[in-house]
Amino acid sequence: MSSLSGDWREAIDDVDAAIIDGYQSGLAIERRPFERLGRELGIDESEALERVERLVDLGIVRRFGAVLNPPVIGSSTLAAVRAPEERFDEIAAVVNEYRQVNHNYARDHEWNMWFVVTAGSREVRDDILAEIERRTGCDVLALPMRTDYYIDLEFPVVNADRFARESLADRTDSSATRISEDATGDLSDFDANLLLSIQDGFPLSATPYREIADDLETDVESVLETLDRLRENGCIKRIGCVVNHVVTGFDSNCMVVWDVPDDELDARGERVGALPYVTLCYHRPRRPGQGWPYNLFTMIHGRDADAVDGKIDELATEHLPVDHARLYSTETLKQTGARYDDILTG
Repeated sequence: MSSLSGDWREAIDDVDAAIIDGYQSGLAIERRPFERLGRELGIDESEALERVERLVDLGIVRRFGAVLNPPVIGSSTLAAVRAPEERFDEIAAVVNEYRQVNHNYARDHEWNMWFVVTAGSREVRDDILAEIERRTGCDVLALPMRTDYYIDLEFPVVNADRFARESLADRTDSSATRISEDATGDLSDFDANLLLSIQDGFPLSATPYREIADDLETDVESVLETLDRLRENGCIKRIGCVVNHVVTGFDSNCMVVWDVPDDELDARGERVGALPYVTLCYHRPRRPGQGWPYNLFTMIHGRDADAVDGKIDELATEHLPVDHARLYSTETLKQTGARYDDILTG
């Protein structure tokens, strides 16, 4: 929850802006990370820490720490139900009750409630989906990711951009990465305990890694070395300030699903994933038995609904001339970091 009223930019200065846009990733994995951050910004360590604390308090930064990678650590899936209007709140309460549900959105579509389930194993994940189906009486559409073409919610926000990365040059870093539903990240007990300890963010202190080590009753070098390795192997996507895009105005977001011929999927997925305004692009399975013909998902984040619509039109005309559906988010029902409480036993 943000404590801001009015224009959020009025609450920040140029140094805050440099932190928000420049340190969404790449934070040093060293004993005193704020010392390095302060040196790079021309301020002292204590001011660097105080500024990040204030940005978190204001709600501009959701949390400070690591962004974990659900498909690498455990088993994750996007899912949806068709919730009758008169039971919508009741069904949302059931879905949100599960700690493994970290995102839940109402969308303007026949399948009108979309949520993400992340668990330590495929078995636990599927048990949760079956339980939701049983408790709500709603058919669950399960759509695990099969191929990642591009997924990155790191983009500058201290600007007048109408959609993500509008002011940046074209991007070309898109490739097809296959995703296993049975991933475990090859985690040791220490790896798992460390990930559990940081899933809600790092301590806001001059020595966050020391505090993590103390909580785990280990030495700080083990924490530093393990975090570096987990970032290298993809369990951790990035370390830095996790920006609240809604507070910064990027609240006109649309998930677009496309019916792409299977023999064209990788080529088109990589091409679309390389476009600068596409923040997410991935392959999920069709479910013809449930009336779901779509296999490519894209997401565009923007501040201006018309600008987002214009970019979707561009996609449909120039890059994906196939049947598609636009699923606009109408309400955020739940939004937290992914939970991994069962990765030691799941």
